[in-house]
Amino acid sequence: MNKIKGFSLIELMIAVAIMGILAAVIYPTYTDFVAKGGRADGLAAVMRVANLQEQFYLDNRQYATDMNDLNLGADPYVTDNGLYSVDSTGTASFIVVATAQGKQASRDSACITIQINDIGEKSPAECWE
Repeated sequence: MNKIKGFSLIELMIAVAIMGILAAVIYPTYTDFVAKGGRADGLAAVMRVANLQEQFYLDNRQYATDMNDLNLGADPYVTDNGLYSVDSTGTASFIVVATAQGKQASRDSACITIQINDIGEKSPAECWE
């Protein structure tokens, strides 16, 4: 009597269906995780520029009018990963705005722009959580 070893078509279809269900659940979670990881780059850049603005204010009694005054080079400043461009304006007060670029703009549509001002108001609030 010969024993046939292997998978039947039904067993294979069940395994493919299970993998499809898992992928449908896992993929949105993964893309959300990647978007939040990229957002951390933008938040760090906004906080860095805000700190540089405060340091500039201590030295000059006014906030910097462009990014060159903060020794960040080009105006607007682009983060190392290239996910956000950051710009800041002000003299008596300032607003730092990070705008998502490229893939980050399509991944994280809820937080296309992230900003903070001189009194620490952060918007949109859900992007800072």
